[in-house]
Amino acid sequence: MKKACLLIIDVQKGFEDVDFWGERNNPNAEVNMLTLIDAFRNTNLPVFHVQHQSENENAPLHPTKLGYQLKTGFEPKDYEPLFIKSVNSAFIGTSLKEELDKQGIHHLIIVGLTTNHCVSTTVRMAANYGYSVSLVQDATAAFAVTSYDGRKFSAQDVHESALSHLHGEFAEILSTEEVLAKWVRSSHYIQ
Repeated sequence: MKKACLLIIDVQKGFEDVDFWGERNNPNAEVNMLTLIDAFRNTNLPVFHVQHQSENENAPLHPTKLGYQLKTGFEPKDYEPLFIKSVNSAFIGTSLKEELDKQGIHHLIIVGLTTNHCVSTTVRMAANYGYSVSLVQDATAAFAVTSYDGRKFSAQDVHESALSHLHGEFAEILSTEEVLAKWVRSSHYIQ
């Protein structure tokens, strides 16, 4: 079994702005993320954090806005790395790859926001770099979107579509419970 880490992407207060983002799926995603964070910390498995720093001054995730802050409970411990990014991929403009390689991590278990944007982009790049990836489907979420031709897609449809595009080629799609069983509760996997 490869050494794994939990990678938490963009769990920031700005995503609570319903007026800006609209309908969201997976209302329990943060609860599942916190369950995984606690489990990883309790078994001394590495936890990495990513925070999006928008360059658009009007965006909810701009550093001058309250929305830039990580949600309560998602603050990194002193010994947990935090990577600040300004694009969709957690690998671009950060030292994420270097830190993963330095710690000998070969498998990423990814959670966070949002499924079809920064989560998807990071999953794709991780796979392209040769890491194996598990994406936790009930510990990530998406927002409804309007297509280029005016069609509306629900948050759940956007989420399922993003997962379907990643499944098999870029990541294995797992539930929180499956991750706990595979990576946390099996003590011989703990690094």
